[in-house]
Amino acid sequence: MNLFLDIVTDTLIDSLKILPFLFLAYLAMEYMEHKMRERSKKIVKASGKFGPLLGGVLGIFPQCGFSAAAANLYAGRVITLGTLIAIFLSTSDEMLPILISERTDPVVVFKILGLKLFIGVLAGLLIDAFTRSRKKEADGQEDETHIGHLCEQDHCHCEKGLFQSACSHTFQIIAFIFTISLVLNGAVELIGEDRISALILNRPYAGPLLSGLAGLIPNCAASVVVTQLYLEGLMSTGAMLAGLLVGAGVGILVLFKENLHPKENIKIVLLLYTIGTVAGIIIECIGLQI
Repeated sequence: MNLFLDIVTDTLIDSLKILPFLFLAYLAMEYMEHKMRERSKKIVKASGKFGPLLGGVLGIFPQCGFSAAAANLYAGRVITLGTLIAIFLSTSDEMLPILISERTDPVVVFKILGLKLFIGVLAGLLIDAFTRSRKKEADGQEDETHIGHLCEQDHCHCEKGLFQSACSHTFQIIAFIFTISLVLNGAVELIGEDRISALILNRPYAGPLLSGLAGLIPNCAASVVVTQLYLEGLMSTGAMLAGLLVGAGVGILVLFKENLHPKENIKIVLLLYTIGTVAGIIIECIGLQI
């Protein structure tokens, strides 16, 4: 019982320490989202061949519903497959606010974002180049994205004001961080950090493959778990990037809802998983560490 109380106390203290930083990070990002949401969609629409580049850059910012809007735009054939994949791969979801709240070295944060951006844009450009000659021209009209409904479904309350949205995000994520940290701390105490690390670290193939599967979870859980494991030193750089590259938030859910081509949707998910895990395996094999 004393061990359990110590674990809970330490986890609670650690969570409370990051609470103000997490709130400030979300407050800034809610402000950016409200200012950039419609502008972002218009820029992506008008980007043409440079869609993957602009989509990848805009995808870095964890805008609530942006990956969902991208899936909707693709369903209406307003953006290309390459642009969709670039946005999905670069989307940082909850990773960025967690890294900021944990006061991670800015150099490390920029390296992670840079790698996600590079991989996303490169993959998007290659996909568009490969499919451009085979793809028929389509005059798709933009579908109604229903961002408010999507955000309500994902419980992010983006339409209720900056402060309330930031508070909602903060307390949801801090509760999730507390739960995950409690499980991790308990596992470390009961099983041992070395044994846990051995399950993921030093496994150039299994780590990214398992992390990529976690990334397919269509909500913030994937990025929270992957980021926390990485910060705890229980996940390698390659495995971490694989999970974060594959994780596209609610975008995958919206894709299956709005794009009335189930087989195509499955192919897109497999393509996303393949790119993310292959990139993670390559990073593992070359020994890149962040």
